[in-house]
Amino acid sequence: MDQIVRLVRHQRFLDFVHVKNTISLILKRELCSILSRHGLDVSNIRGQRYDDTNNVRGEWNGLQALFLKYCPYAYYIHCFAHRLQLALVAASREVIPVHQFFSKLTFIVNIICSSSKRHDVLHAVKTDEIVHLLEIDELETGKGANQIGTLKRVGDTRWSSHFSFVCSLKNMYGATLAVLQKIIVDGSTYSQRGDACSAYNTLT
Repeated sequence: MDQIVRLVRHQRFLDFVHVKNTISLILKRELCSILSRHGLDVSNIRGQRYDDTNNVRGEWNGLQALFLKYCPYAYYIHCFAHRLQLALVAASREVIPVHQFFSKLTFIVNIICSSSKRHDVLHAVKTDEIVHLLEIDELETGKGANQIGTLKRVGDTRWSSHFSFVCSLKNMYGATLAVLQKIIVDGSTYSQRGDACSAYNTLT
């Protein structure tokens, strides 16, 4: 009776390194250091994949080009997950209702975050809101719960940032309305009061 013995060797590799300077040469040095530390030879690299930032895609001094000088088989393939993100962001702009939706929300956030004073007021209002809800047992307590948070902005390269953007505004809804009401009453110019009123009506 024949016995077939199958030996499969799995090697899983993951490492995180904080790099203060993202110059291509420094990135290459850090990556080579990680590979060397794990006994992996740079010359055995058969593929590279990053997003499309300038320090990566540069024809002469980009990270992919630097590796290709020492390892000609390390072909570069654009990160397709990142391309999908870019495609979703670009496609969303072509859908008029979606474009209008995010444009209006961006307008609201820009009004609130246009000054550090308004941002401080937003945090103060949200803090009071959390304290009140805790006092009437409307919020659960626990480690990491009831963070004050802030209003996030939409990024051009990550569709997930649109979701975070909406979630942050939803979380800060009451506080945002309170700040807009304050600007409507106390705004120093008619344009500030008018923009705040328009943003308030849009949000409600």
